[in-house]
Amino acid sequence: MKTVTGFASATVGNVACGFDVLGFAITEPGDEVVLTLHDEHRSDCPVSITSIIGDGGALPLDPKKNTSSFVVLKFLEYIRTTKGIAFDGHIDLLLKKNLPLSSGMGSSAASAAAALVAANELLGSPCSKMELVHFAIEGERVACGSAHADNAAPAMLGNFILIRSYSPLDLITIRPPANLFCTLVHPHTELKTSFARSVLPKSIPLSTATQQWGNVGALVAGLLMEDYDLIGRALVDVVAEPKRAPLIPGFTEVKRAALDAGALGCSIAGSGPSVFAFSASRQAAETVGSAMQEAFLCSKAALQSDMWVSPICSQGARILSTTP
Repeated sequence: MKTVTGFASATVGNVACGFDVLGFAITEPGDEVVLTLHDEHRSDCPVSITSIIGDGGALPLDPKKNTSSFVVLKFLEYIRTTKGIAFDGHIDLLLKKNLPLSSGMGSSAASAAAALVAANELLGSPCSKMELVHFAIEGERVACGSAHADNAAPAMLGNFILIRSYSPLDLITIRPPANLFCTLVHPHTELKTSFARSVLPKSIPLSTATQQWGNVGALVAGLLMEDYDLIGRALVDVVAEPKRAPLIPGFTEVKRAALDAGALGCSIAGSGPSVFAFSASRQAAETVGSAMQEAFLCSKAALQSDMWVSPICSQGARILSTTP
């Protein structure tokens, strides 16, 4: 019997202007997945979920409906058909949810990425991380009905990830400036990804698209040139944020508080309700975070919140332990 524990951290998708094509990972918090390999064949399904900790009973225990187990099943099918590796044993899966659900923090992507690196290690590492990304993306389809990569790819690979194309999948890794810090604030409320996507427009004027493209290009340039001022100027979303802002109580006040406290820029994390900001130092990011939390608390909804300050994670999903 062999046990492997995988970990993947929270991610921020969209990064303001980069809807569905840009995301990044932070160092913490994150989800853990513990996989235990048994030699004997138990049932028609080679993966069982033994327990889920931290979800309040919200996530399904059916291995074909849970993101973490679903991606492991896809991985097993892939190594059998593509790598010629037959799997006749059974895998027990324990999921430790440290990320809040429906938070805009890439919760489902973290669970998928953690499960995949653990499964890959468990079976002798037959796949590269880039191969594993494909299964993590499919896990997003189970979680919210859309196979987007802006959380799944950075959860697996780390850094900033630009998705140039989905068909075929073409991912570009962008290493962040050394002193770029993210403040991530999660108000104690939920916003379903499916609902947050439903409020988006089906089409936008060409002038709006042009403005968004300009900001995406400027943000990528700012990251590559380590131009913090340009990064801040580019964090403008004219497509999703105007539609989603009303869904987050106090968002306008929180964003203003972040900018007044010295943030380079501030926007919705993924589909929300979490909000992120960039700063050029840890100290500045801590100050910004305190201001954002105070603004949430002073909003009409008087929301409590959790706050994390982190550099951009360069490692991506990783193995925490292996036994024996």
